[in-house]
Amino acid sequence: MTLVRNPLLPGCYPDPSICRVGEDFYLVTSTFEYFPGLPVFHSRDLAGWEQIGHVLDRPGQLDMDGIASSGGLYAPTLRHHDGTFWLVCTLVDQQDATRGGNFLMTATDPAGPWSDPVWLDADGIDPSIFFDDDGRVWVHGTRLARSPQWHDQTEVWVRELDPATMTLVGPEHVIWNGALLGVVWAEAPHLYKVDGTYYLVAAEGGTEFHHAVSVARADAVTGPYVGTKGNPVLTHRHLGVGSDVVGVGHADLVEAADGSWWAVLLGMRPYGGYHYNLGRETFLVPVVWEDSWPVLAPGVGRVTAEVEVPFAGTPRPGVAQGLASGTVPPDDLRWTSLRRPAAEFATARGDGWDVRMRQSTLSEPVTPAFLGVRQQHADVDVRATVRATLAEGEEVGLAVRQSEDDHVRLLLTASGTAVAVHRRGGVESVLGELPLPAGDEPVALTVRARGQDYALLVAVGEGEPVTVASVDGSALDSVATGGFLGLWIGVYATSNGRPTTTVVQVERFEYLPAL
Repeated sequence: MTLVRNPLLPGCYPDPSICRVGEDFYLVTSTFEYFPGLPVFHSRDLAGWEQIGHVLDRPGQLDMDGIASSGGLYAPTLRHHDGTFWLVCTLVDQQDATRGGNFLMTATDPAGPWSDPVWLDADGIDPSIFFDDDGRVWVHGTRLARSPQWHDQTEVWVRELDPATMTLVGPEHVIWNGALLGVVWAEAPHLYKVDGTYYLVAAEGGTEFHHAVSVARADAVTGPYVGTKGNPVLTHRHLGVGSDVVGVGHADLVEAADGSWWAVLLGMRPYGGYHYNLGRETFLVPVVWEDSWPVLAPGVGRVTAEVEVPFAGTPRPGVAQGLASGTVPPDDLRWTSLRRPAAEFATARGDGWDVRMRQSTLSEPVTPAFLGVRQQHADVDVRATVRATLAEGEEVGLAVRQSEDDHVRLLLTASGTAVAVHRRGGVESVLGELPLPAGDEPVALTVRARGQDYALLVAVGEGEPVTVASVDGSALDSVATGGFLGLWIGVYATSNGRPTTTVVQVERFEYLPAL
């Protein structure tokens, strides 16, 4: 028996969905505006998770150009049936409600390639898919109630899918509005069939502090559904803002090969006050069945720091939970750009990249020259060693990114100065400047996070790092800024609107958790 650490996936891996094929588990999470999108993870024992690919990995699949931060890909559901993996998801453009919608993609190998999307005639968000044992297939999701009784009341609908034509057919059935009167955002619905009974697991309360998991059941897939008297069956909202994990919800259940049941779900770990810079992370709880109802985290009723998994082996260091430290090579699947492939502006070279500078900046909802990874630790050093000859107005740097309007940049200028800039609510302020010695030696730019203290350091050649400025990280998380994302840290290069042919050499990029 192995004690598995929570979270399973630290850092911004929200809205987990899981399925099992034989002895293998597969899991996918939301990615919003980042590309490639919808990472796919594999595990044999729920303890060691290894990323094997992405669902969205080529530009022709989906158009995310212009989609602002915290838009994009929401709440995927992953299922397997008759040799095919099925994924349903939502593309959200918060500025243009006519763009995007719910879509379906398939693959025979979860590592890819995945098909182009098939758009579904269904509004709302958080679609899921259920394969009944009579051969019928049902899609379900959530949307704002057509005749709401209160603000932000939603409804869960279900409708049959014809798998031959990939179209929704037959009547639509509204089956759920949440377990509690006045509840907002009954969402993230998933259907299961256990011993002939249909179960609906859904989130409610919004995806922040009041998040919760509720359960209902019915004799028919279209209802009527009746909730358990124990609803919500899991939440941390009664523990207060000082809890080590908050916002627990968005659960998906899976049965292991030995007959045991488990749930993956999201939660946030606040630190330095009520702030969660690492975003919404993926956690694991055991599930048992009592009186034909699922009981999540039996005996404790909450997400714990460790979970006993009887069939788990010993996780391999670095592979277990995406925690590999040291140099991040170009083929590491943690790398992401914004909205489109990094290949449009970057070429792998040894342990680093050649980054072709772009005119666009991090303050625009486009694809700037930016390559980053999720911040997965509260205490970490992230370092980019760069070499570039810059023209006037150009900059290369290391950014701590929340959104277009909220990020921090440690940058180099053509005049040989290191500058720290905080863009907060769309307004930029200079935090510090440091002249650097002339020469062509590489420059190491470092973000040193210790809790909510983010120090920005620079070193030339073999010189000692010097602090340019520090910033309070609590101004960068989604509690302070809004949105749904944790922080990314990455290298960028921009000419700030000027024509450019500059190529930046990123000689090395290191992610070093503090031990």
